[in-house]
Amino acid sequence: MRIRLLAVICGLAALFAAAAPTRAQTLRIALREDPDILDPTLAGSYVGRIVFAGLCDKLFDIDEKLRIVPQLALGYEWADPRTLVIHLRPNVKFQDNEPLDAASVKYSLLRYLTFPGSYRRGEINMIDDIQVVDPLTVRLVLKSPSAPLLATLTDRSGMILAPKAAETEGKDFGLHPVCAGPFSFKERVAQDRIVLERFPGYWDAANIHFDRVIYQPMPDPAVQLANLHTGNIDIAERVLPSDVAEVKRDPKLRIVTSPALGYNGIVFNLANGPRANTPIGQNALLRQAFEAAIDRQALVDVVFNGMYKPTAQAVSAASPLYVKGIEPAPRDIGKAKALVKQSGAATPIAVTLLVPNTPDQTQLAEVIQSMVSEAGFEVKISPVDVATFLSAGHQGNFQSALLAWSGRPDPDGNLYVFLHSGIGQNYGHYASPIVDAALDAARTATDPAARLAQYAKMMQQERRDLPIIYLYNPVNIVGLSAKLSGFRAVPDGLIRLQGLAMQTTAAK
Repeated sequence: MRIRLLAVICGLAALFAAAAPTRAQTLRIALREDPDILDPTLAGSYVGRIVFAGLCDKLFDIDEKLRIVPQLALGYEWADPRTLVIHLRPNVKFQDNEPLDAASVKYSLLRYLTFPGSYRRGEINMIDDIQVVDPLTVRLVLKSPSAPLLATLTDRSGMILAPKAAETEGKDFGLHPVCAGPFSFKERVAQDRIVLERFPGYWDAANIHFDRVIYQPMPDPAVQLANLHTGNIDIAERVLPSDVAEVKRDPKLRIVTSPALGYNGIVFNLANGPRANTPIGQNALLRQAFEAAIDRQALVDVVFNGMYKPTAQAVSAASPLYVKGIEPAPRDIGKAKALVKQSGAATPIAVTLLVPNTPDQTQLAEVIQSMVSEAGFEVKISPVDVATFLSAGHQGNFQSALLAWSGRPDPDGNLYVFLHSGIGQNYGHYASPIVDAALDAARTATDPAARLAQYAKMMQQERRDLPIIYLYNPVNIVGLSAKLSGFRAVPDGLIRLQGLAMQTTAAK
């Protein structure tokens, strides 16, 4: 009887184990905020890119040293400076079990170029024609040579969508996205969770070791930290610099840091609708005064424990295309007051600052508010969630906004879409013929020295106009369970699920 009872208990335990994933089979990732739409065509949030890393493979990826490596593509060659031939990986399936081929690549790229409201159009608008050579070969014919194109295809512009699903869903594709990544979309509960389930037909299935991934928005760093300590989450995609020491003290956890590619700054509405009609939106002298009143080093010291690096440009200092000589100037309150006086504007000068509603960004805004008040600016802080923030930027429903950009391996990805006139993420509708011409020329130049010269020319004009005040370059700081192995610290900060596994004992 006892043996039979034990057999029944063991059988029930096996049944329950089969019915629900064990802790080791489910990976839980905390995000700093809830992503916007899960359609690569229309998406604009950084945390959305983290979810896409589990959902949508790209033609190419980057590695820890920023080298471009194949993903859905097997390889490529330039037939001439305006013709890129891409060879696709065979036997790849979308999560609806339809085959991925050259026709689907053409469909996705055309969708990015033509879909209403596409954020990808400005990234790949150098493409003139997309040709299906054979089922596994696609030829891209460009309007002119393009230095950043391959790097651009390592991000959302290189994600290939399932054509049948995209056609059926149309503008609602983001509610039920279907791609060719390791996990398929299961469900989304706004502000609570996004659930992906392992796709058994994934081309690299041997490197996927979880049955399910749950992404949970946790905008409060204290809540995120508590969940990391208790093991309710396995990865916190962002740990604040002020919390690093506490995480390091917990033997069940570890911290991984890596240089980041992006920047944080303040973008001003210059010509995007009625809310551009403000003194600071219409007068570059006031924007210059606003910048002169900010102490960047004090900002990063107070808010980020000195771990971030002040900057005055969108290109990382680690890049060979960083423009030397454009460095963050120290705070000069006397200069700021003189510029305000020169502008003729009456003080106090009212400025509404749109801010993502996370504690660190709110604190950042409060420090800026205090600093610029000495120069005659009266800043009103308006905190909003990320979806509202992105919508406001697109619609021009802002005067100024704290802009956080996660960065791209090629500088074009940090500059073109924000500063070139007529491009979707140029939220303030900044327009300068000098900047446009230099950005266009930098795209077509294949010689690094020629590109650098164009960026220098562009930045000199941008520094006079100040559509964006660049503040600092962040650092990627990830907190994770010490039992988790296979984590790769890539400078773009994305969490790649390939190779991640939960060990039964803590990693040494």
